[in-house]
Amino acid sequence: MPTITGVLESALYVDDLDRARGFYEAVLGLRAMFGDDKMSAYDVGGRSVLLLFQRGASLETAHLPGGTIPPHDGNGPLHLALAIPASALAAWEERLSQADVAIEGRTDWPRGGHSLFFRDPDGHLLELATPGLWPIY
Repeated sequence: MPTITGVLESALYVDDLDRARGFYEAVLGLRAMFGDDKMSAYDVGGRSVLLLFQRGASLETAHLPGGTIPPHDGNGPLHLALAIPASALAAWEERLSQADVAIEGRTDWPRGGHSLFFRDPDGHLLELATPGLWPIY
């Protein structure tokens, strides 16, 4: 079997790309690596990329100098978990409170991890998770 070494990109589809950019940059502090009128790409911990696509803007094949990207899109509230150090949990609770982002749920996991759940402006369920959630994290 060929090897898979990780998840490189995760994508969310948003109704208002500028509003989403504001949230992910100002509230979560993510750094944009690329952006145009259809999408933005964010560095997540130097290990993966979060792609935000304007909903409906990628329904046709994209033709690039190096090849093509087939159509894709998504609807409804999706879930994305972001890894944080255990020592940052309280600071994230304070940061979300200061940004008027409601924490919808908290979970203490059997392996010792902790999660905070909240929503982005498009209703996607975001999770900040400390180590101890999964056997591999």
